[in-house]
Amino acid sequence: MKPQLLKVSTNIVQSFSARRDTEPDINSHWHYHPEAELIYFKNGGGTQFIGDSIEHFKTGDIVLVGGNLPHFWKYDDEYFAEDASRVDVIVIHFNENFWGDVFLNLPENKVIKDTLEQAKRGIRVRDSITNTETGNIMERIVCTGGPSKIMLLMDILMALGAHPQKQALASMGFHYNFQEAEKDRINAIYNYTIANFKNKIKLEEIAAIANVSPNSFCRFFKSRSHKTYSQFINEIRVGHACKLLIDNQLNVKEICYESGFYNFASFHKYFKQITGKSPLGYQKTFVRN
Repeated sequence: MKPQLLKVSTNIVQSFSARRDTEPDINSHWHYHPEAELIYFKNGGGTQFIGDSIEHFKTGDIVLVGGNLPHFWKYDDEYFAEDASRVDVIVIHFNENFWGDVFLNLPENKVIKDTLEQAKRGIRVRDSITNTETGNIMERIVCTGGPSKIMLLMDILMALGAHPQKQALASMGFHYNFQEAEKDRINAIYNYTIANFKNKIKLEEIAAIANVSPNSFCRFFKSRSHKTYSQFINEIRVGHACKLLIDNQLNVKEICYESGFYNFASFHKYFKQITGKSPLGYQKTFVRN
């Protein structure tokens, strides 16, 4: 996917940015920036895109995204309704080297340096106790100034680096070749698919969105995204199905059709292929945890 370059707001009295977001459409597009991004979803859920990873995200998640790693969080439709509960997210952006090469190369700071290196693929932690404590520290950072602000960020990076259950998100082989000329075309493909994944999207239809011929589209998409278009849309559909399974409001067959699959056998096949579990197995694992 071709992301947009996002300029992160900074000022001369702060070495890094920390803010609270309460709207679901803040930076709601596929983008990247040279700064690392640390995000805590105090309230909010939807589909998470980081590099070539497409997964469900939920309230309580903490994610660290390395600099120049493309990402996007698409909130579920329920957060856009007039009477919806508000999104509540703490976002911290920082240049990975804002404290200087010498600082990161100190032997005592190896865990921080290693954490930032791991973040090049994106890191997610799902541990309710750890995440609540880390989220509280992130809220303090938003309101804190002076040396304490930097020390609190160090505490978080050390905790994430030492956590035994942190999960890498993008694949080891993920690499994006940023070609500015193709930005609009890829964004159009991406946004159209997100908006219409519940429907059957014909090759001619998506090729027209990309303004290329049907014969050229598949080759074009795979060369830029490192996956087929079928893989991409099935990952989006499975990500949506994961959310519905967690909500536990529909039965599995209803979830199959609500997620854009028109054949239950295909739904089961692709779900297990992408998540490693059957739909019911995934749901039971989540409920048990």
